[in-house]
Amino acid sequence: MDITTLLGKKILILDGAMGTMIQRHTLTEEDFKGDYFKGHDFDLKGNNDLLSITRPDIIKDIHRQYFAAGADIAETNTFSGTTIAQADYHLGEEAVYQINYQSAKIAREVADEFTANEPDKPRFVAGSIGPTNRTASISPDVNNPGYRAITFKELSSAYKFQAKALLDGNVDLLLVETVFDTLNAKAALFGLAELFDELGKSVPVMVSGTITDASGRTLSGQTTQAFLISLEHMPLLSVGLNCALGAKDLRQYLQVLSKESDFFVSAHPNAGLPNEFGEYDQTPEDMAGQIEEFMKEGLINIIGGCCGTTPDHIKAIADMAAKYQPRKKKEELEPVE
Repeated sequence: MDITTLLGKKILILDGAMGTMIQRHTLTEEDFKGDYFKGHDFDLKGNNDLLSITRPDIIKDIHRQYFAAGADIAETNTFSGTTIAQADYHLGEEAVYQINYQSAKIAREVADEFTANEPDKPRFVAGSIGPTNRTASISPDVNNPGYRAITFKELSSAYKFQAKALLDGNVDLLLVETVFDTLNAKAALFGLAELFDELGKSVPVMVSGTITDASGRTLSGQTTQAFLISLEHMPLLSVGLNCALGAKDLRQYLQVLSKESDFFVSAHPNAGLPNEFGEYDQTPEDMAGQIEEFMKEGLINIIGGCCGTTPDHIKAIADMAAKYQPRKKKEELEPVE
């Protein structure tokens, strides 16, 4: 069954945090370099995306834990998988291609393994496309507000290159996530559209923005409604919100998306807000309880977790979601004249 059909029948579960799970392992520089990057002259520790190449056993196990907890969709370990982000580690196109291809391949293998065992519950793989560490809308130099550290063309090319490797690794979807600058997201979608045209085929695309703080705006200054309007001309599978906020604080912005969006709506909030040590300590039960309010109001079609979430959080959310119907799309709610 294709994912669009499924989304009309049930709330689908996205997995939880990759970084949180990786941090449970005590990893050294050698774990990140492995044999593949052994001769690299710069430190690579902390570059989690590389583990898909050098420690695929860890990444496979994390995917397995999330699928076992009830996830329908796994995100690839490619949040920083662009040439732009990897340039900080002095890594080029060859490494970036392998990061994305191997990450997709790993997630695909685990998804197919679970689908084979439970044919009535197909598992999907979403290629994670993060925001990069550059912004097209904001100057990094307060003394030169017109300056930009990146161009639209450079961004779109980087996203396109990443997406090609993810598709080669056989992902089902592409997820442009944690969008803090809508112009970056437009560059990503432009690159994806160009790629789809060249390949003569496409996959569904999800977009998920980030409301930065209590102002209710993205880092580049847009409200939730403005963010949606900026992107709704594209043929998207879903629009959603993730990161920065916990479920309780995200709810009011999901209400806007649910009311205004013609697409499916997704959310993967953090496990609450970080404590004074920067750690997330919201329990699975507390998080699921807050997310239940989304379900009671019929706000969402896809739900998962971002920073601080674990398989225990995803299990609690999945168990809760099974009791509720998915959000009805806008056209299903409004009578046609």
